[in-house]
Amino acid sequence: MTPHVIEPDPQAGAAVKAADRAHVFHSWSAQGLIDPLAVAGAEGSYFWDYDGNRYLDFTSGLVYTNIGYQHPRVVAAIQEQAGKLATFAPAFAVDVRSEAARLIAERTPGDLDKIFFTNGGAEAVENAVRMARLHTGRTKVLSAYRSYHGATSTAINLTGDPRRWASDNGSAGVVRFWAPFLYRSPFYATTEAEESARALQHLEDTIAFEGPATIAAIILETVPGTAGIMTPPPGYLAGVREICDKYGIVFVLDEVMAGFGRTGKWFAAEHFDVVPDLMTFAKGVNSGYVPLGGVAISEKIAATFDKRPYPGGLTYSGHPLACAAAVATIHVMEDEKVVENAAHIGETVLGPGLRALAERHPSVGEVRGMGVFWALDLVKNRETREPLVPYNASGEANAPMAAFGAAAKKNGLWPFVNMNRTHAVPACNVTEAEAREGLVALDAALSVADEHTA
Repeated sequence: MTPHVIEPDPQAGAAVKAADRAHVFHSWSAQGLIDPLAVAGAEGSYFWDYDGNRYLDFTSGLVYTNIGYQHPRVVAAIQEQAGKLATFAPAFAVDVRSEAARLIAERTPGDLDKIFFTNGGAEAVENAVRMARLHTGRTKVLSAYRSYHGATSTAINLTGDPRRWASDNGSAGVVRFWAPFLYRSPFYATTEAEESARALQHLEDTIAFEGPATIAAIILETVPGTAGIMTPPPGYLAGVREICDKYGIVFVLDEVMAGFGRTGKWFAAEHFDVVPDLMTFAKGVNSGYVPLGGVAISEKIAATFDKRPYPGGLTYSGHPLACAAAVATIHVMEDEKVVENAAHIGETVLGPGLRALAERHPSVGEVRGMGVFWALDLVKNRETREPLVPYNASGEANAPMAAFGAAAKKNGLWPFVNMNRTHAVPACNVTEAEAREGLVALDAALSVADEHTA
């Protein structure tokens, strides 16, 4: 792909910024304290502003542009579908909707062969939980503290990170537990085997005290995303599967962020040889070009609704434009070996490169991840593992991470920064040269973080 010629137009940028500040209400923000970058365009792994600054996007938007920006085949598919059938109600059989469902079902593990389409990940989680509750006749759902499942009513209450706090209504029907995370183990474990065994015992103890017959589902991100990309230790997810089978609990895996190539497999569950009862997806299913999410449903749960109506639906479920984008994206990922590229980049460039950065920078406490899904856990002190900034820090307390982020941007890298971590999550089709470019920029930015270590 030939690099786009960037022609600065600060006046146009100022107009875009002014209109944004006058009328757009932004997510997760104090509106008067933000200064959104006015974006002029994007292509592949890069985007640029109206002043002519070009950034390598190490965030993939919000970890969803798995095939990069403006892939010509997907753009063309959306345009073609708009000319053919731009929209149609969800109760009808529409060719592109059926084809998207077929292609997704072919790639999901096990018997997750029925697809319920939503507009995004949070709605997918909402409906997966509803299905589990109706299937079991139970109410409670167990979720992990270090998690994010979306911002709609049920999804935000399932979420374990601080974004839940302002909307927490007592978390009706939600019980939280500690999932494994060896680097900051809540179980005083020293090995992956210990962490897995103790986390599973903690989960089973929680179930025992809550009452197994009251629990509809356990939901986990296969590999937690925004909360820190903590790859589960060997045996953990298989152990959760066994516990769910033992007590008749529905096992839900949230693959909204980890799915569609992000970890070097079509779905992260493949790394752990686990098949859930329900699996949620969104983001990478069509690289975010048109909003789309969904629930992949097992045979036994789908059978619950063979004669009994499922009491849920969305006006735009399986929207033709979104499904056309999904069909094209999946074909692109197959034809261009995007999933294989994500695995290759993780194994040969990002993994080794990030570990090399950790050796040089005292601010890096741990490197963890797979594929194009990595986190650097930044610390004040490697021995104590004290985070570089306090949990959920803001304002002056967050200054070290703000300085790190500013340094990355100054070096042409748009970083993913959350609490005391930076995540390296470029597009799944990022090239070796682009990944190495990102590592060079991270190297310079980490020197700024090093200044805040003890």
